Amino acid sequence: MNGGPRTSRGLTAVLVLLALFLAPLAGPAAAAGGPSVTLSASQAGTGGSITVTGSGWRPRTLLMLLICGRSVPSRGVIGGTNSCANADGRAVTTDAGGRFQRRLPVAEPPVPCPCVVHVATVTGTRADADAIFQVAGHAVEPLPAEVTGEGRLSILSDTELDGSSGLLTWFGAPPSRTLAFTVGNVGPTTVKDPVFQVGTSHAVFAPQWDDQRWRGTIPPGGRARVTLPVELSAGAHGDYTVSLRYGGRVLAEQPWGVGRPWGVTLFWVLLGLVVPGALFRAGMAVVDRVRPHRLRSRPIEPGPGRTLGPRSLAAFASRLTAPAPRPARSRTAGDGSPTSTLPWFTPDSDPGAAGRLSAPHHTTPTSRAGREDPTDPAAPTRKGPT
Repeated sequence: MNGGPRTSRGLTAVLVLLALFLAPLAGPAAAAGGPSVTLSASQAGTGGSITVTGSGWRPRTLLMLLICGRSVPSRGVIGGTNSCANADGRAVTTDAGGRFQRRLPVAEPPVPCPCVVHVATVTGTRADADAIFQVAGHAVEPLPAEVTGEGRLSILSDTELDGSSGLLTWFGAPPSRTLAFTVGNVGPTTVKDPVFQVGTSHAVFAPQWDDQRWRGTIPPGGRARVTLPVELSAGAHGDYTVSLRYGGRVLAEQPWGVGRPWGVTLFWVLLGLVVPGALFRAGMAVVDRVRPHRLRSRPIEPGPGRTLGPRSLAAFASRLTAPAPRPARSRTAGDGSPTSTLPWFTPDSDPGAAGRLSAPHHTTPTSRAGREDPTDPAAPTRKGPT
């Protein structure tokens, strides 16, 4: 009797401790079920807003919130983001516990309802969740019937982008890769020559889809390695996302970082340096040929209002300082014909010394006209006629 209450109190304490111990483990178990989304209202009109609350997402993850038409949670967004009101979407980042809360304006999607609020990750491993929502006043049409009995393909491995950029890509050629993945046929029938849709998107823009047919056959329960070419526009650079879609459902997404074509920048820099230099040299050559020749051959002489360069000034100064040339002296020969003599000697007046040259100090000072200077005391006295 006395041990009964003590035993019950001890059992209660053990249960409380066990509950406290298991409480932290219940959170990850609930999160392991996948991300979830709840709405503050299931219906609203254009111009209003709703509050979107989420949990179970990866911590510190960027999410995109969109209102999409022609969609149900069981089949996802049929047509991808082209069926969503992308201009009125909102972005949000989850907290450390993988939760978020964000106001979303109500806008009509480009396709009829049924509609959903679609939440998906922007970067990292793909994850999404949908919540049913009705846009008041927006058209509602039944979804296209889902074809049963045909083969269904599912991705069995991570997608890969094989290949590398070459030298031409560095100069602006279109970057190209090969999208490789493994698919399995989970349907009851054989899939022959399936048509995949490969889309490329830049930043937050919607992908541009391109239909590509893969030649091959995949039996029920079989698998195959599929490779599809992917190419961007010329000069593309930045962060891109390659998406794979089949049967209206996005199967995989692969990020692709494209480097800047620095060869194009180098080309324009060289063009900006070489072309002006070549034009300048050609212009100088034309000016040199067109310039009149007399301007180059005319002697350089200073004049009023004219300045000389260093070389012209030196040539002009040398002309001014050069000694003037001495004129040649002339004498009259015996027969009356004038004779020219060199400035440094004169013929001797002695008849017996004809043909001999006398030194300059024996010469008689003469005037510039070749005559004797009468004012010179050393000159001989010449008598007049008697």
